[in-house]
Amino acid sequence: MDIELISTAFAPNGIIPKRHTCDGENLSPLLAWKNVPPETKSIALIMDDPDAPIGTFVHWVIFNIPPEVTQLAEGEKGIGVEGVNDFRKVGYGGPCPPRGSNHRYFFKIYALDTKLNLDSRATKKDLEKAMQGHILAQGELIGRYGR
Repeated sequence: MDIELISTAFAPNGIIPKRHTCDGENLSPLLAWKNVPPETKSIALIMDDPDAPIGTFVHWVIFNIPPEVTQLAEGEKGIGVEGVNDFRKVGYGGPCPPRGSNHRYFFKIYALDTKLNLDSRATKKDLEKAMQGHILAQGELIGRYGR
């Protein structure tokens, strides 16, 4: 089963508005999802940029979102546990590519059959390792941004 992940801020493969980037207010966009399996115990989300010059750059890691939650409002904090991004900060770090072509930003959501034993120092690598064997369903939304 695939989870449908959408945003009211941008269409699939659309341009992420400036307010959600380092050039604006750096607020996480509203994200909503449906088709989460009923046996889900927690939800995790990763946002990364595979087009970064240094390799995939992680912008957001969040996990242990309660299974009854079906959206994160714009800039919302306090739902789930936010991990460390590649800006070396906890929480959301919006698109901030070097000048040039548009980069793709992948928002990936996972329904898990367990709550994860990780804390706010967790990285994408830690999260991916902890999720192994626990993913019930997943979904993806891609946005673009360039400067």
